[in-house]
Amino acid sequence: MDYCWYMSMKRTNVYADPEDLAIIKEAAKRRGISEAEIIRQGIHLAAMANRVCNEPLFSRTFEGPGRTLPKSEVRDTVAEAVRRETGSGSGSAA
Repeated sequence: MDYCWYMSMKRTNVYADPEDLAIIKEAAKRRGISEAEIIRQGIHLAAMANRVCNEPLFSRTFEGPGRTLPKSEVRDTVAEAVRRETGSGSGSAA
C-alpha cells in the first residue's frame, strides 16, 4: 500500500529498537520499497488492531434456553428467526 498517493501525512518521531530497524532496512531493500513505507504499514496495522468500533460484532440476538444447544437446534432456531424476519412460509431451510 503506497500511502503517499492518496492521503496527506503528518511527520512524527518515534524511538525504535536498533534490531527492529535493521530488519526493516533489510526488508525494504529486499522488497524494493522505502523503510518509511514499511513503518507506515506497521503503524496502519497497529492502528487497525487497536481501533474501537461503535457497532457490536453481532447485530442480532436470539433468545435461547440459557444452555449450549446442539448444532441441529441452533440451525433450526436461526432458520425460524430468519423466516420470521423475512416473512417466509414454513418451507424447509437448506
